[in-house]
Amino acid sequence: MITRINVAGRILRHAVASGFADYSVMYTPLTWTFGWMARVLCQVAFFALIGRLLGSDEVTRYLLVGNAVMFVVIEACFVNASTTWERRAGTLPLLVAAPVNPLTVFFGRSLFWLVTGTTSSSLALFILAPVFGVNLSWPSALLAVPLILVVGFSAYCCAIMFAGIVLRFMHLRNVVGNVINLSVMAFCGVQVPRQFWPEAVQWITAFLPVSHGLQAIRDLLDGAAASTILAGVALELAVAGGWLVLAALTFRHLAEGGRKNGSIEFAD
Repeated sequence: MITRINVAGRILRHAVASGFADYSVMYTPLTWTFGWMARVLCQVAFFALIGRLLGSDEVTRYLLVGNAVMFVVIEACFVNASTTWERRAGTLPLLVAAPVNPLTVFFGRSLFWLVTGTTSSSLALFILAPVFGVNLSWPSALLAVPLILVVGFSAYCCAIMFAGIVLRFMHLRNVVGNVINLSVMAFCGVQVPRQFWPEAVQWITAFLPVSHGLQAIRDLLDGAAASTILAGVALELAVAGGWLVLAALTFRHLAEGGRKNGSIEFAD
């Protein structure tokens, strides 16, 4: 058992390192700052301006916080695209051959999205809050960073489960990611409270990422009791755990099915 854990840990570590190496080729510090981060700030500011146009500080605060946190979800969902890169590069059979559940490899390969997403969301929140007059209670507001990481982890677990499915339907990789993003943005408390929707929708969104974690972040920034915040974090982690189990089953099915019928090829 200990040997298997050590092997899985070593594989995960190398997968994470190779993923960050790939990301360093996609972006330089300059292009990330003035390309990606500029886009993040503009999008969050766009939604915050809606609150300004409505003349409501409360709505401005709600939209700014929700859309700032949303970017960790957006980046987490990029795993649907980056996972398919393995099939295009011809490395999919080699990754599946690793002596662990394939999820371990793929989870680590795209984990950089979670780190960069947390950075994007945190910077957007802390940069734009004073611009729009949104008061944050310092230094406790810094605790929003680990909570954003929790939200991103939950979204990543959900997205990577669908990534295991998208590997068989690669033409849908961007569609699936966008559907997840838009669903979360509409129904999970980013733009409007979950209570805005019918009870059936609220019940469904309780099992989706972001719903509980985002509310925990709002509670933190509003100065709520620690017990209230921790309850939301616990629920978000429970949701993440459920999606992670489904992801493990999805990737195992992909690997076992591919070995049987030869559908795991070396090129797309």
